[in-house]
Amino acid sequence: MFLTPDEIAKLTGRKVRRLQVEQLRTMGIPFYVNAVGRPVVVRSILESKKEPAQPRERWQPKVLRTA
Repeated sequence: MFLTPDEIAKLTGRKVRRLQVEQLRTMGIPFYVNAVGRPVVVRSILESKKEPAQPRERWQPKVLRTA
């Protein structure tokens, strides 16, 4: 259900809790800090199968298209 402390350390590349929190914020990964100050990440957040958004072509009128 949650990442283990070792998994969080591996994910963030940090062993110090304060630095793990900073790195998770930088990475944009949702988390909360528990009562002992340890960051907690829900496993399903990272295991979701969402595909990254593909950049869309900029719209251009047909008369200006070359191909």
